[in-house]
Amino acid sequence: QNGTKKFWDFMRTHDSVSILIFNTSRQCFVVVKQFRPAVYMCEVERHHPQVFQNQDKESFSHLEDPLPALEGVTYELCAGIVDKPGLSLEEIACGEVLEECGYRVPVTELKRITSYRSGVGVTGSRQTLFYAEVTDQMRTSEGGGQPEEGELIEVVEIPLEDSMKFAYDETLPKTMGVIFSFMWFQNNIAPKLPKK
Repeated sequence: QNGTKKFWDFMRTHDSVSILIFNTSRQCFVVVKQFRPAVYMCEVERHHPQVFQNQDKESFSHLEDPLPALEGVTYELCAGIVDKPGLSLEEIACGEVLEECGYRVPVTELKRITSYRSGVGVTGSRQTLFYAEVTDQMRTSEGGGQPEEGELIEVVEIPLEDSMKFAYDETLPKTMGVIFSFMWFQNNIAPKLPKK
């Protein structure tokens, strides 16, 4: 870089899809809530910085006063990795909506919003964001992900009228995808909704 030799660490990961789901029956967004070990460990380090000093994986100390697991829980868009050869991004996205949130969405009903790079400092993978409108009648299961894959997902509904307050509430840990997609909705979908 500018004539200087540098070394970077990076991780190769799958590309992914995420889906902004809006339930028109109840005028709410459908998001997921799940425990993220990396988020939890960042909170551990913030509260107990001494734990990470002079430690290697063999001698990693046990926390005397562990943080509650809630510290590692985040609100996210329904999402999944692109790891099924032969399936389109749209087909993968529809599969994730069914697995995680319980709604059966036809591929033709998905709207592609955009794609972007995520984790640019470490992974640089591409995520493609879709929009799906659902109704109560389209819900065929409770969702919750696939426990056999280690997923433990809670489906959460965010009322439209509370969505921007939710997006900017820093006490509710969330991904940038939630904030961006709620803003996209306000600019592109909300103005076309019937007035109450």
